[in-house]
Parts: sequence; structure tokens; C-alpha cells
Amino acid sequence: MSVRESSSKTQVIECFQRRFSTWTPIINKSLNKQLFQERVSLITHWFDLWTDKQRKEFLLTILQKCSHSQLKFVKDEFSEKIPVAKVDFCTVLPRFISLYIFSFLNPMDLCAAAQVNWPWKFLTEQDCLWRPKCIRFGWFLPYDPSDNEYGAWKRHYIACVATLDWLTPREASAIYGTLNEPKSENEEQEERQRERHLRKIIWEKLAFHRRELFKVRPPWMSGTCCSTVLKSRCQPQLPQVIKDRLKLSAALEKQLVLTSLEALPKKKNIAGSQSYPLLSNKHYHRVDQKYGSFSHSVQTSLVLISSRIPAYEMVVDSVKTGVIPLVYEYTGLTLESLLLLVEKVLDGQKAQSIGIFSDGDSRKINLIQGYTIGVENVLTPEVRDFWEKFGSCVATQEEGGHVDIFIPLAASEAGTKVLFQLSQLTGTRFSSPTGIATGSYQHILSEWLGQEQGTSPPSIYFCDHKLQTWYSFTEFLEETLKSVRKQLRPHFEELQRNISGKILGQFMFDSLSLANILTNQETAQVLADGLIELSKEKSERNLKDHSQEQKTGTSENDSKLEELINLERKLQMDLAEKRTRIAGELLKSERNYVQMLETVRDVYFTPLKAALASNRAILSSTDIQIIFTDILCILDLNRHFLGELTKRLQEWGPAQCFGEIFTKFGLQLKTYTNFFNNYPIVLKTIEKCREMIPSFRAFLKRQDKTIVTRMLKLQELLLYPSRRFEEYINILYGLRLHTPSEHVDRADLTIAIKQMKRYMDYINQLKQNVNRKNQLSDIERSVCGCPTLSEGNRFLIRVQNVAQLRYINEEISLSLRLYEHIYDLSLFLFNDALLVSRRTIVHTPFERTTETTYQFLALEVLHQLLIEDIPDSKFIKNAFVLHGPKCQWICSTENEDKLVWLSVLQSTIRSSIEKYD
Repeated sequence: MSVRESSSKTQVIECFQRRFSTWTPIINKSLNKQLFQERVSLITHWFDLWTDKQRKEFLLTILQKCSHSQLKFVKDEFSEKIPVAKVDFCTVLPRFISLYIFSFLNPMDLCAAAQVNWPWKFLTEQDCLWRPKCIRFGWFLPYDPSDNEYGAWKRHYIACVATLDWLTPREASAIYGTLNEPKSENEEQEERQRERHLRKIIWEKLAFHRRELFKVRPPWMSGTCCSTVLKSRCQPQLPQVIKDRLKLSAALEKQLVLTSLEALPKKKNIAGSQSYPLLSNKHYHRVDQKYGSFSHSVQTSLVLISSRIPAYEMVVDSVKTGVIPLVYEYTGLTLESLLLLVEKVLDGQKAQSIGIFSDGDSRKINLIQGYTIGVENVLTPEVRDFWEKFGSCVATQEEGGHVDIFIPLAASEAGTKVLFQLSQLTGTRFSSPTGIATGSYQHILSEWLGQEQGTSPPSIYFCDHKLQTWYSFTEFLEETLKSVRKQLRPHFEELQRNISGKILGQFMFDSLSLANILTNQETAQVLADGLIELSKEKSERNLKDHSQEQKTGTSENDSKLEELINLERKLQMDLAEKRTRIAGELLKSERNYVQMLETVRDVYFTPLKAALASNRAILSSTDIQIIFTDILCILDLNRHFLGELTKRLQEWGPAQCFGEIFTKFGLQLKTYTNFFNNYPIVLKTIEKCREMIPSFRAFLKRQDKTIVTRMLKLQELLLYPSRRFEEYINILYGLRLHTPSEHVDRADLTIAIKQMKRYMDYINQLKQNVNRKNQLSDIERSVCGCPTLSEGNRFLIRVQNVAQLRYINEEISLSLRLYEHIYDLSLFLFNDALLVSRRTIVHTPFERTTETTYQFLALEVLHQLLIEDIPDSKFIKNAFVLHGPKCQWICSTENEDKLVWLSVLQSTIRSSIEKYD
């Protein structure tokens, strides 16, 4: 045997011996894995034979030898296979959610929860839980807790409850009487007077004792009977004399109600015991707690600002120092939640005045979404309860309290009636602008109904110069919002439909099994349609039936209300003075209008004409004529009209007339007609010259948006003539409203209103024609391969999205025939044709947005189009066939749009055939 053979044999023997040893080969991976599996099976076999104690010792030994990452791995495995069944929610949930859960517990349960552990004790003693419970009973904390202090309101609640005097039902009936005792006719009125007298005495004595208390109390002490419980360790000790005076003052406050009751005339019930029916037990014992933290002299002013107001941030910025602004969301609130916001802001105090700055018109108040307050529903239980509680947040009329509504309710009889009904419900004076002003939200600057002499409600709450800035921007914001809503409305409708479907789909998937979902497709469709319709409808509460039931019981109140309205009108300025103010407003607005037209002449026309005369022409004579001829003619007409108005006002008297001037002005509107007919050409000329002539572009850059033009461009200044007629109509309505029926000017004003309305209809028709042309241009750009649509008087009526279908087998009968969806179509219905296009929706990567494209298919003339209805069956619904001269389309609509679409299509076809014949 050679040396090499002997050495190899020795290696094999060593490997074979190592194969069964404790050594693990690292290099040979397959042998390593095999050895590992064998040893794991061996240890597992031993583990099965061990006792429970031995197993636990083995596991403890293994875990002690593991590293931190290995122990983390074991923990993760345990959490997946054995999930945690019980956990303290306070340690897992965010703190505000835990506090929200604890807010549903009553005080006794909160005290019991505080004994569970330290985290529960810390959360259940927070002031945000106990503060509402104290305020509900009128128990106010007599000092402001520091930032690091908590549990003050809980201790105050316990201290107040400990001092309550509880009466048994028999003792309460002996003192206050029973609910079934007979009442006289005037008993309610007497009780109200007695209660008012009692409150007055209480407030006077509380104010007096509080003033005396503050004289002896150092600034760091609370000065009430609860100060010994709530005082800090760092507070210095008071002298014994001051302590005695403090105790005496607290005792005087505690006996205040008893002395007030003794000062009133007492009333006896049937059993002969003394009775005060309107004073409850809790008020009897805790009046000192309710009014103990502040003096009753209220000087706070609060203004509620709706988020529906355009640029409401600027309104908030214009609020004066010392006035509390409360911005609330127009959508998502209820009357109860709005009332809670007001009470939270006032913090138990009564405001001297409250302003309501919201949306509305001369007949109603759009306070929040779903609650439009007018004559019809102001006396309904929910609305009435809101205003009664709202009135308790304002000082009474005797104390000078008032509510100012920044909506022109005083401009109509229905709005005036709403004001008087609210005043009767709350016992507070309500004021509102009369609306004699032009422009957007300019009615706030007009006279106010119910205001005191020398006071202007806007000046109470707002800085005048900042509010004027907001006035100037409101009109532009409203126009911008209109255009944005118009452009985004289709997108919002589609988005609303998709979101509604997703919500209902998730709801059904969470509530039903897959088999139930498949058998309830019709139910799901009905729910989706209902959700869309509910979201489209205004959620106004129509409570006319209830108001009809109350008419019989409120006939006497209506007669008294009419007397109050007549009396209030007589106390206001007479009709002649009101007509004078309206005439002054007309003259003022006409001067501003003429000034804007003169701006066009002085800033644009005069420099261009001078440049043309000096052989340095910016524009040609033809272009200058096209742009400025009509607007300068309007300037001459309105300057003459302004001169007549000025002369008439200089000779103004009660018998003076305005209708004659407007009637003559209405006969000279041919100048305006020429301007409006040429208005699109004027704008196109300006744009063409701006693009082609660099000097004119530089001229516009210098002149546009300057202080002289009020930061407007030339195109924006040319908008003023189209808006002036709406202002004329509003002023004429105001003049006729305050003109007696026997006045000579009454008939002329009626004729002038008809003339202005007729011309306003003409302007609206021109606007509609321009919008129709723009719609046709947009469709031509959006539909790929679309022919020219701007022919004759064509306009768009409706756009309908449908699904194109085809037969799978035509030999099957119509009721059993199956259809296949092949394309999505969009049908554009015009007054004389139907455009068929293929609709494609492409999703954008990484975003939810989609892009819709249209491909032109056909343009069918309506008088050659036939409609065939396909009855609903088990296999198809909402389907119909459109037969054209060369092809046909089998279509189906979503939901129940088929009936509406076919009715509109058939009526349009009939009118097109009649016109064609």
C-alpha cells in the first residue's frame, strides 16, 4: 500500500468518525443541514419525553442564551399566533379619544373610574370632562386654574354638590306646590313678572356683594367659600380679619336668594302653602355659584360669521378689538351645535349685543345648511327653541341688549315680520338693514331698522376701513366662484356618484355576505339612487303642515303682531324721507357709474387719440372707433341722465317724481343695444391688437390695473354697462315700495320697472347666446375629429353618457336575448342634431384623477332619427335603439336616466320636425 492510499483512507475514516460527533461541518452545507435536522429531531424527541417542569426549565435556559434580536423574533411570533385579547384602551388609544369615551360617563361613574389605576385617575380628573358638568348647573369656577393644574373643576363640582340642600317630594310640594293646581287666566303673566323681578333683585345684590368682596380680596385669592379647597401652597396666609370678612361675604351670598324671595309678594296654593312655581330647586340653591365669578354688568359683543360668506377671513380680520368673533361652518352643523358654540364662547356670560353675519335675502336667513329661517318655519318647535335659548345669551331689551342681523330683512314685509317674531320670542331688540344700497353686500351700509339714534351696528363690531376693503373685493370673488362652480359642476356630479357607490358598496360588503349581495343588486341600486337624490336636494325642513295647525292657536298673536308692525312703521321715518334716501343712493351710484365710464375715456381713449394725432399712432383710427365709439355714446347718454337726476334732487320734495326720468331714459336705450351687439367684436379687436401690436400691448401694461382704474383692466371696465340695469331695477323697486299708491309717480315707476326688466331680459338673452357659442366651441375642441358645430341657431340641450351594446345571438327572442357591452358613448343633443362620440376614460398613474377623451362617430339630423324602446327584462334594463339613416346604436343608460333622456330627445325631435316642415 502506498503512502497516498493510506492517507486517503485515514481521511475517510476521520470524516466518518466526525459524522457522528458533535462537530458540525461548516464548509459542507448539505452535510451541515442534514446534521442540523437530525439534531433538531433528536431534541424534539427528548422534549416530548420530558415533564412539564423539565420543559419549562429547558425553555428558560434557551431564552437566557438568546440575543436581543432573537427574543424580539420570539415576541413577534407569539403576538401573531396568540393575539392580545385584553388591553387597557387608555394605554393604546390617543388621549383625546380616551377623553371622548370618558365624556359619556356621569359624575359618579367618573369617580369610580378614577379608582382603577393612575392613568385612569389622571384622565377622569381632566377639566374638559368636569367643566361642562359644572356649567350645566351654573357652577362657575371662581378663579382661573394655572396651566399645570388639573382637577380643579372636579373639586369644585364636589364642593358644590356637598352644599346642596335636597328636599323630599313632600317637602318640595309643601314649598313649591304641585303641578296640578288650578291656574288663573293671568297667572302665567304674573309668574313671568315675578320671576323678572326676582332676577333683578338677585343680580343687583350679587353685584353689590361681589364689589364688596373684591375690595377685601387680594388678587391671588378666589374670594369664595371654595377657596380653601383650591388654593395653592405658595399663597400667603391672610390676616384673621380678612378671613372673617370673606366668610361673612360667602354666607351673605348663600342667603341671598332667601332674602330676595322674602322681598317678593308670596302666592298661596290650594293647600295654603307658599308657592313659587317658576323657580326650580337647583336655581334656588346655586344662584350664587352661577353668578359668583363675574359681575352682572355685561359689555361683551359677539359676532357670528358664517363660512358661506365670500372671503370671510377678511371679515374676521376687520373685527374690532374687544369683540368676540365666532366663525362657524355653514355645512355639517345643527342648530343645537351652533347654540353650544355660542354658549361655550360666552362662558356663561350674557352678551350686550350679538351680530349674525350670514347668507340670506330680504325674506329669509340662511343660517346653516338645511335651516333656512323665514316666516313659514320661524315658529316651528325646533327653530323656536333655538331662538328662545339664543335670546337667553343676550341681555334683555330693558338692559340695552340687541341682536343685529346683517341681512336686509327690513327691505320686505316678510322679513320685517320675521324680525318682530324673533323679537317676541327672545324679548330682545332685533335690527336689520333696509337694503337701500347698490352692489354686492352694500346693503350693510344702508339704514338699519330698529337701530338707536347715533349708532350704526356695523361700527359696533367692525373697523370701517377694513370692512370697506372687503366690500370692494366681494363682487369679484362672487364672479370667480360662479365660473369655478360652472366649470367644476360636471366633475363634482361624477365624483359624487362614484363616492356614493363606494360608500354603499363598502356598507353592503361589511353588513352582508357575498350570497346576499348577489341577491340584493336591486336594493343596492335603489340605495345608491336615493343617496344621490338626497344629496342633490336641499335639506330644508318643510314644516308647513305644522304651521297650519298652529294658525288657529296663533290668530290672536297675528293680530297683535300686525298692530306692532304698524306701530313700528309709524315710529320709523316717514315714506318721504325714505324716498329721499333712495333718491340719494341713486344719485350716488349714478355718479360712480359715470365716473367709471369717464375713466375709460380719460385713461384709454384720450391717450390713443392723442398718439394718433401726433403721427405716433398706437392703434389705427378704425380700431379706436370699433373699441370706444359705443362706450363713449353711453357716457354721453348717462351724463345727460345724471344731469336730470341732479336737477330733480335739487328741487326735491314729497311730490317730486322719478319715474318720468326713467321712462324717457328707457326710450333711449338704442345706444346700449349697439354696444351689446358689438361687445364680442370689441373684445376680439382688443385681443387681436394686443397680440399683433407690441406698442398697444405695452400701452395696456402701463394703463391696466392702476389706482386710477381701481386695479381693473380695460375689458373689466367694459363690463359695467351690463350690470348697471340690475341696479336700476333694485332702486326702482325700492322707490315703488316707499311710494304711496295715490302718488303720481307710482304709475311711471311701474312702467319704468317693466322697461328695465324687458331690457334686462334682452341682455340675459345675449349672455345666453354667447354661452351657447362657447359651449359649441368647447365641444369642438374636446371631441377629436368633430366637424364644425357653429351653424345657424344651434345650441346644446343635454349630454347623456350611455353604454353601447350588441346582440350575442339575434335568433333568440327579444325577451331572452343577451347583450354585450362594447363601448362607452357620449350623446350630445342639440336643438337640430345628435352628436355620437366614443368616450374613453384613462386613469393617471399614482393619482385618483382621470382624463376623459371623446372620439367623433356620427352627427345625425334629428328629423331623420328614429327611437325604438327595448323593454326591461331579466338580462337588460334601461335600453333603447337609435336608428339613423346609415347605422344604429343599441344603448343603455345608468339608473333611471332613460325616461328623462328619451322624453327630452323625443320632444326635441318633434320640435325639429315642426321647424323642418
